[in-house]
Amino acid sequence: MTQSPSANPLRASDGASPRSAKGRLVTIEGLDGAGKSTLAKALASELERRGMRVALLREPGGVTLSERIRELVKDATLEVGARAEALLYAAARAELVQERIAPLLDEGALVLLDRFVDSSLAYQGAGRELGIEQVRQINLFATAGLSPDRTLLLRVAPATGRARQDGRGEEPDRLEREGDHFFEAIARAYEELARDEPARIRTIDAEQPPRRVLEQALSEIEDLLDSMNT
Repeated sequence: MTQSPSANPLRASDGASPRSAKGRLVTIEGLDGAGKSTLAKALASELERRGMRVALLREPGGVTLSERIRELVKDATLEVGARAEALLYAAARAELVQERIAPLLDEGALVLLDRFVDSSLAYQGAGRELGIEQVRQINLFATAGLSPDRTLLLRVAPATGRARQDGRGEEPDRLEREGDHFFEAIARAYEELARDEPARIRTIDAEQPPRRVLEQALSEIEDLLDSMNT
């Protein structure tokens, strides 16, 4: 399921050993408020209706250690430095890959993952100004070079995403409290990542009605679904 090093910068190198998996990994990315969780649940429901084995996971989280790290990185009462933040996300990701994602892929499941490495590249690499390549290297180690077969990037204007969050009536977490400049940098980084890897990252207008977003998402992964049925 991995691509050549030249085509996929998340592939393992220098000793890392990506798995040759039977399943498929589809990740969903975008700004807070883009509708990632809504799409993930709708996709899982539709694919299960088609009789596929689907595992829906989120980041950070999915296993006990990663859920505890989730509590830390989202806690608005904590001061967390940018480097520590990037390492915490990578640690949560490493445990999720080892405990859940890699075994599920080996068993032939389609794994739907709400956020993965691209989130760290955008949020910590660009938003926290740590550098995308520096954050990429941390995550190459954390994931042993595992890369998504397809990434669905939900594009939404930062202002729209923030308005949707405000409409939920929930207390914003530590990252959601950041200012407009932070989210604008993240949005630009996502666009750059999509331009660099158009075969993997498929951009979807998330300001469309949810049903239309689901239809387009299904279209963007149809080839993967076909390959799992052959």
